[in-house]
Amino acid sequence: MNEIIKPENLVYQKPSIMNDTPMHYCPGCSHGTVHKLIAEVIEEMNMTERTIGVGPVGCGVFIYNYLDVDFHEASHGRAPAVATGIKRLLPEKLVFTYQGDGDLAAIGTAETIHACNRGENIAIIFINNGIYGMTGGQMSPTTLEGMKTSTSPNGRDVALNGYPLNITKLVNDLEGTCYVTRQSVHTAAAVRKAKKAIRKAFENSMIPGKGTSFVEIVSTCASGWKMTPVKANKWMEENMFPAYPLGDLKNVE
Repeated sequence: MNEIIKPENLVYQKPSIMNDTPMHYCPGCSHGTVHKLIAEVIEEMNMTERTIGVGPVGCGVFIYNYLDVDFHEASHGRAPAVATGIKRLLPEKLVFTYQGDGDLAAIGTAETIHACNRGENIAIIFINNGIYGMTGGQMSPTTLEGMKTSTSPNGRDVALNGYPLNITKLVNDLEGTCYVTRQSVHTAAAVRKAKKAIRKAFENSMIPGKGTSFVEIVSTCASGWKMTPVKANKWMEENMFPAYPLGDLKNVE
């Protein structure tokens, strides 16, 4: 006979703002975990009715299918500009963008830099897996030196392609950012730290004049990297973390 779990014994449940829509992400993908963390933070802050997310073009394009809060879909790379307009018109809203490295650090480089430089009261969630995951595994601005992709089959060549773009380090140097951090979700401990970072970013965005909060999540792309999820996590630890070390870069109280 199955034990009946009483409410007082409940230790964890799915956030109520997460829809039952099956996610389209590949096995081992970090997106689903980050979606859950965002949902948990919004719910714990009691901000469900006051949140507006801005979706990207890329693997996270369907984030609005999974989180039951208001969303605005932006053109490729323009999420920070769209979020700027929303926040300035509706300053009482919690406004955040959710973007991958191709969306944020390639076609959206200008929008990212200028929104952060102006210190817009928004939170930017940046998923960095060093590859264009949705369109076939091409090289992105954050692809590591020597890393193989479908458009760099012999590995990224600095002489040909330039150096990997450390966009988080760049926005850290801008006066308009108040909180810049780099996290991951590959272990339970890392998930807890990432959730704390997202919570702080969202809280900052509700303080007038505080500035822009920027949360990078160093992530895997098992499909694009042509690895199993377990091997992808190990490869990330051995290769991505030395190039993009985890931890806070800036925390203005």
